[in-house]
Amino acid sequence: MTKDAQEWSQWFWGPFLSDWLARVQDGENGVFDALDVDGNPDLTSGKTLLAQARTLFTIAHIALASGDPAHVEAARKQAEFVKSFQKAKGLYRCKSMRDGTATGRKDGEIARSYDQTFVVLGFVTWNKVAQSADVSILIEECWGALKTHLTDPDTGLLRNDDSGADTGPAQNPHMHLYEACLQGFRMTNDAIWLERAADLRAVGLQYFMDDNSGSIAEFLTPDLQPLAGGDGQRREVGHQCEWAWLLLEEAELAKTTTPIDPAGRLVTFADDCGFASKGLFEGAVYDAVSSAGDVVENSFLLWPQTEAIKILTTRHRAGDPSAGERAQRLMCLMFERWFVGHTCFVNQLDAEGAVIWDEGLTRLMYHLVIAMSEGARAGLWADMPKAQG
Repeated sequence: MTKDAQEWSQWFWGPFLSDWLARVQDGENGVFDALDVDGNPDLTSGKTLLAQARTLFTIAHIALASGDPAHVEAARKQAEFVKSFQKAKGLYRCKSMRDGTATGRKDGEIARSYDQTFVVLGFVTWNKVAQSADVSILIEECWGALKTHLTDPDTGLLRNDDSGADTGPAQNPHMHLYEACLQGFRMTNDAIWLERAADLRAVGLQYFMDDNSGSIAEFLTPDLQPLAGGDGQRREVGHQCEWAWLLLEEAELAKTTTPIDPAGRLVTFADDCGFASKGLFEGAVYDAVSSAGDVVENSFLLWPQTEAIKILTTRHRAGDPSAGERAQRLMCLMFERWFVGHTCFVNQLDAEGAVIWDEGLTRLMYHLVIAMSEGARAGLWADMPKAQG
């Protein structure tokens, strides 16, 4: 464990987390979706289900790790606020007013499969903190809505939303519902979640895995073909890392070798072309490359760094001799570039380190707490301290 990695982890779980929670919480009304460059929320903005459901997971995860009654209470409030988004049995509107009431706009009433995956993720984690038959029902109702209203019966692919629009499928909802299923098994030890995960993994890889390059495509056309031109060749490096981490998590949890080969192909693709090899961001992952391995977006969002850290920690636990040091270096680089000099953190930087997107998006804490927890599980830095008492 390097001294810097240890110091950053103690800072993150201590002063930073305490300050962030104080800034982002909005009383009984969940959390603000973002903080500005000065660490302040926009009091006139509404709320998104994506930010609220992700934060339910985040705070529930923190409560499980710390055992702190204050974290448990914060998670309870967040769970209650997420419930206010429900528009029908198992279906949750994508937007609300600041207090959780409906916006009155048609676009706010759409139920998006991407958002719904985090409702499952958040509630299965909260239900481990404070088990409730009512929450168990909400989980199964949300799952049922995803499989009926938001799944194409012919292909098994998730529809993007319930609007009826003829849009092509995206890999992201499949990946995150896969993630929610694996979390469901961790939280309950119920094998049904591994069966659901295996089904989602099979569908996701069948339609989105590009066998020629060993990478995951982002979108398909409505007739399930690659997008035309550069859009069809664009690959987000963070998603290659995230899929690989989930595949190896399934292999470990389900004691199966099936996901190992595609995970290895994704790791190879990311290693070959996804990491900057020199300069200010050496060791960090680019926002996007092409399927041929060319850098197409020489910029650096925060969240892909966390996904690279996660897969590196998994590789370290598996015996990769260089992965642990790479994870530690990237973790330190992440805090030095995206956090230092900012009240909280910023979202995106260019290749020279200048800020492109200065908001501290609340939904990004989901990425951060998993990455920091995974590094601790691998023994690369300290975990969140347990509450005293």
